[in-house]
Amino acid sequence: MQSRQDIACVNGARLHYQVTGTGPALVLIHGNTLDIRMWSDQVAVFAERYQVICYEMRGFGKSTVPGGEAYAPADDLALLLSHLGVAHAHILGLSLGGAVAIDFALAYPAMTAALLVADAGLREYPWQAYGAFSADVRSAAVAFGVEEARRRWLAGPLFSPAMEHPELAVRLRQMVADYSGWHWLNRELLQPLAPPAIDRLESISSPTLVIVGERDLPEFHAIAGLVQRRVPAASLAMMSGVGHMSNMEDPVRFNALVLDFLAANGSR
Repeated sequence: MQSRQDIACVNGARLHYQVTGTGPALVLIHGNTLDIRMWSDQVAVFAERYQVICYEMRGFGKSTVPGGEAYAPADDLALLLSHLGVAHAHILGLSLGGAVAIDFALAYPAMTAALLVADAGLREYPWQAYGAFSADVRSAAVAFGVEEARRRWLAGPLFSPAMEHPELAVRLRQMVADYSGWHWLNRELLQPLAPPAIDRLESISSPTLVIVGERDLPEFHAIAGLVQRRVPAASLAMMSGVGHMSNMEDPVRFNALVLDFLAANGSR
């Protein structure tokens, strides 16, 4: 199966990406502190039918960290797709990647063939328990160093179900160990949508699949329900027995949900 990795210089950043397979484009957007390795159970399966594009956002993996200018991650993705000669794509994101995918669908509707979000975040969502946990991790990074922040991050509720599986625990620890901690130590200058995504969900016109793990945190369930209710063409799939890292915890079920959804919406 054809696969290549490279660096694209777009929007003042150097973004690491991987392209595997041929066919309609399917973009996979990773979660916070993670990188394209989180999709290792998906790439080969999806690439049997699609051109699978994985990339690493600014500050993650092999991509450069954000600079001093405000930017929008959705713009980075649009420019990366243009660099690759892709006019439109199916967009799949998990957690932070889900928030970016939603922003992309709003900012670039003509480029969004379908929107798929798993255990997604949402810009301007009023975080409470998860927000307090994230703030504690950032404070630990400043006060005690990135290694302590990594320890608290992995020991927190977000990854608890996944860490019950020894093989997944090894994979997650490796990715988080390789994460620089830049976003914990620096203020990222993001250029937000105006109005923000949470106030514009009704404007998303793409076929939309919302996936959430049964054991994910309540706030991510609330976001999943909000997106499903307000996006006109959205459906919701709850994955039983898994938590926030749904694609890694039950890849067979996750992959089937994605492929069945895309097939039902005219893409094979």
